[in-house]
Amino acid sequence: MVKKPITLGHIKFDKKGDALSLFKKMLNKYSPGDSVSAEDAETLSLALANHPDATQKIGSGISSFSVGKADFGTQCFWVNRTDGSTERFSYISCLK
Repeated sequence: MVKKPITLGHIKFDKKGDALSLFKKMLNKYSPGDSVSAEDAETLSLALANHPDATQKIGSGISSFSVGKADFGTQCFWVNRTDGSTERFSYISCLK
């Protein structure tokens, strides 16, 4: 399999697996209901900008990020918008 480099803003990964690993570790260091640290939020902002539905996911603008549950009880990231609404998103979709 050929390595596929991933670039998210100023962050460069040699291969997609490295990026997936970073976001998986990031997600798993939080519990549902936790707010994401400012440092991790910067990285998530870069990733979310790469999401195929970025405009819809970002909506009115990003206020913060948090961790919550998805449909099947799995943990996922949520974007908290400036208008008070929230939207879950898959970091995996951000890396395609």
